[in-house]
Amino acid sequence: MPAETAAAVSVLTLVRGRADRLRHLMRGLARQTASPRELVIAWMQPEAEPDLPDPGCPVRHLHVPGEPTPLAAARNRAAEAACSDLLVFLDVDCIPGRSLVAAYAGAAARTDGLFLGEVLYLPPGGLPADSDDATLDRIGRAHPARPPVPEAGLRPEPDSGQLWGLSFALPARAWHAVGGMDESYAGYGGEETDLAARLAGSGLPTFWVGGARAYHQHHPVHVPPLQHFAPILANAARFRARHGRWCMTYWLGQFRDAGLIAWDEEAESIRLLRPPAPHEIAAALRPDALFS
Repeated sequence: MPAETAAAVSVLTLVRGRADRLRHLMRGLARQTASPRELVIAWMQPEAEPDLPDPGCPVRHLHVPGEPTPLAAARNRAAEAACSDLLVFLDVDCIPGRSLVAAYAGAAARTDGLFLGEVLYLPPGGLPADSDDATLDRIGRAHPARPPVPEAGLRPEPDSGQLWGLSFALPARAWHAVGGMDESYAGYGGEETDLAARLAGSGLPTFWVGGARAYHQHHPVHVPPLQHFAPILANAARFRARHGRWCMTYWLGQFRDAGLIAWDEEAESIRLLRPPAPHEIAAALRPDALFS
């Protein structure tokens, strides 16, 4: 039986490389209990990948070039192109559970909000041959820094900073009302937390959504993310100048403990002691770690 169409939902994802991950995401969309109106793919590379599977809905392709990786700009272009009332942002590493689109659509039908879905992290080694939701539920692990998510329905979240970019949704009008993501956040880090703070400032509440589960496909991570050292410092300073508090404090604490910066949460600025050496960046790579 074909999936019911959730006509008011656009799913948006950003891609640079990782075509195999995108194909798994698209196959996950094809299994939805309620299909989205469209999938918008913002390609942060010169050409779209060939031989993509049918996600069960129309696909719109955009090209958003730029260095460093233009994460904020790509999300903005995708949101501008989307034709639906509800925007669902899904990281290319994420496979949507069968009820993700329906759960986000149901949440938006009940109330306005910034909606956050649960993400389970899959182990290294590739996907099992039988990669249905039950199998992925069994092998996936919740991030230890994330609060538990309800089995169904909504739970208010007082901290909008719980937004991580892997999976979230919000009304298109709320996105456009705050101007989308701030493209002055260059490179990695901070742009999502800035968006969440501005949405909260506009009066939009944040909710966890039961049933909007996604599965994060494994890739090696750096602990701490020293490969993004300079943009994290710059974007953290930009966030504090705007909001009067720090973001990415966990990573800043790791940089401080490594002797790279002088900083604490009461500080007005970050004092650079030294950049990480190439051997330190290489040593931070954790091929088998699930979480950064």
